[in-house]
Amino acid sequence: MEIGTQIIWLLILGLPVACISWTVTHEEIFAEFRNYCIAGSKECPKLWQRKFFYLFTCEYCFSFYVSALFLLITNYQLLLSGWRGFLIAEFSLMWVANVYMSLFLRIRSEIKKEKTITKVEEEKIKG
Repeated sequence: MEIGTQIIWLLILGLPVACISWTVTHEEIFAEFRNYCIAGSKECPKLWQRKFFYLFTCEYCFSFYVSALFLLITNYQLLLSGWRGFLIAEFSLMWVANVYMSLFLRIRSEIKKEKTITKVEEEKIKG
């Protein structure tokens, strides 16, 4: 695969990885599961159990496993073929997904801030 095609694949594969990682670790639909995992990450007696539950609460950690799953499904490799290409692809895909999630968080925070400012201004006008 040509390098340009590989980069396009990387940027596109980062989208579903970011979407899944963000949804599981932040959105309300998984709140009960996430709260269970947060409790498990703090209260389980064994270190490996605490770390297992923690990976479902951290978008960075979870994106590592989601990236690996997508690499297995797509057989995507970056720059080199074989295990080295998979290794480069894993960390690159994880990085791209985390950039997407950071951008999403930033946009979401700005929207929330604007809504709050608008609400305060509306209350001033009414009050």
